[in-house]
Amino acid sequence: MSRYLEIGTEIARRIQAGELPAGTELPAVRSYAQETGATSSTVVRAYRYLAEAGVITVADRRRARVASDGVIAAARLLEADRVFRLAGSDDPALQLLLDHVGPAVAPVGSRGSFHALRALGRGAADGAAIHLRHRDGGYNAPFARALLRGRDPHLLHLWRREQGLLVPAGNPKGITGPADLAHSLVARREPGAGTRVLLEQLLISHGVRPADVAGPELGSHLEVALAVAAGIADAGLGPRAGTAGLGLDFVPLVWESFDLALGGAALGAARPLLTAVREPEVRTAIEELGGYDLSRAGTLERLADGR
Repeated sequence: MSRYLEIGTEIARRIQAGELPAGTELPAVRSYAQETGATSSTVVRAYRYLAEAGVITVADRRRARVASDGVIAAARLLEADRVFRLAGSDDPALQLLLDHVGPAVAPVGSRGSFHALRALGRGAADGAAIHLRHRDGGYNAPFARALLRGRDPHLLHLWRREQGLLVPAGNPKGITGPADLAHSLVARREPGAGTRVLLEQLLISHGVRPADVAGPELGSHLEVALAVAAGIADAGLGPRAGTAGLGLDFVPLVWESFDLALGGAALGAARPLLTAVREPEVRTAIEELGGYDLSRAGTLERLADGR
């Protein structure tokens, strides 16, 4: 391995291990050359290598500093060929994001928040796309913390999305909220899907027993929307984006956080997703779907380990 690569790799390892947190100033080129027994030009090349990978930043004549996302960039640099295995919820924007990143991310397992967490917990996935409201009112963090206990849990915030009731054009049954579903045929996601969980939470909060609601169980938001459009259901819960092109009306109910739960060891492999969700053209395409808020997209949160 070339000397500059050896130096750059060692710095990246120290950043990934947490020895050099974001914002840490690296030694001046000349002093680091003396410390490592290398030439100044070799250290300059090593710093340039790290800067091009997004691990550090170098501005004008100031010293290099660890980038704000340096730990993720360092992990990605050290594991350049690793494919991120993603299990997770059905979502139009997520599919758009996956189309953009290509083979760097591989969907695994069945869709649905509970199924994704199960895959993450047993090591069959590196990350889980989830949208689950905890009984304390918070979203996603309690579930990620519990499933990733001892594995340095993180949440990568993707977006907030609007969920509501999909109804035929003109809303012929006058459905205004969950309380009206007790006497309607409702297209529902399968058990284990985050939207099914949300539907049952909303029904209970409005005094309706989930067991008293009838209707087909379907495997995707598109199938729910199609069921309403085809007249085999009076309503269905789904994202606003699911109404596109089907001539359906939308009764807004809640905004929910849609996040990626992952352990610290998978941060590097997740970098393509983090990069993509921050790109202007990707954000514009998602916003054009309707019902998405990307104001905090790409925010990474390290969760307190629940051990």
